[in-house]
Amino acid sequence: MKWNEGPMSDNVEDRRDDGGPGFPRGIHLGIGGMLVLLVLSLIFKRDFFSLIGDSGALGAGAGAPAQTLSPERQEHEDSLAHLVSAVLDSTQKEWAQILPGLGVQYRPAKVVLFRDEIQSACGSAESASGPFYCPGDEKVYIDLGFYDELSTRFGAAGDFAEAYVLAHEIGHHVQKQLGIEAKVRDAQQQHPDQANELSVRLELQADCFAGVWGGRYQAEGGLDQGDFEQGMNAAAAVGDDRIQKMVQGRVNPEGFTHGTSAQRQRWFNQGFRTKDPKQCDTFGTSAL
Repeated sequence: MKWNEGPMSDNVEDRRDDGGPGFPRGIHLGIGGMLVLLVLSLIFKRDFFSLIGDSGALGAGAGAPAQTLSPERQEHEDSLAHLVSAVLDSTQKEWAQILPGLGVQYRPAKVVLFRDEIQSACGSAESASGPFYCPGDEKVYIDLGFYDELSTRFGAAGDFAEAYVLAHEIGHHVQKQLGIEAKVRDAQQQHPDQANELSVRLELQADCFAGVWGGRYQAEGGLDQGDFEQGMNAAAAVGDDRIQKMVQGRVNPEGFTHGTSAQRQRWFNQGFRTKDPKQCDTFGTSAL
């Protein structure tokens, strides 16, 4: 993936040294939340998924201790921060061009880089929440340590795999501006028995929106050979069926909230191939 390590975006808030005590409550898990819970479950031999309620919010957790980073680790994190900055500016530039055609003027999101714990408009968050978008303050929250887990434990390495994660979360920001997010949350409250299915459709649409950006970025000459495969691999890595199989040894479709690996790949590819958000209507099809 071609990107320049220039100055940090004005839309990035680097608060990695501002962590504070607290537990994540009422936060919608982002693309990495399920992965981080899986890692914790495997390490501590405890079902951390039991902490999640029907809303996908982490009910309680222990705060992580403060970290002192080695120079090498600091350099690695700073490089990831610059990648996040570059991808953020690129995704927002594309959506600023796309949304007026859908009758909406794009409003930029912020990305908050944190370490261990942080406060958001959606409540207190910690690293175990994984990257997530908070509609309350229109910010994406990322602990950069998540990318190491994505690469080493789940085999989804590469800068475009990392870019896919952020592009997915910006996809949620686009959903908010289009009014989709609010409609889904209202529908979930009115029909709690359909909450998981609606969540899956919301997440798959965000995957498709991530693909829209990726396809347009490729058309501009921004991708290298193998980058598309990195994105598809990352989409598969966060499939509900794969995560459940690793944690529980079995698959429970009724517990899906983000979609299967195949579904996530399909919708990311749909957006990538068409470059058209109108082709991302996961709510208007019975075949996901």
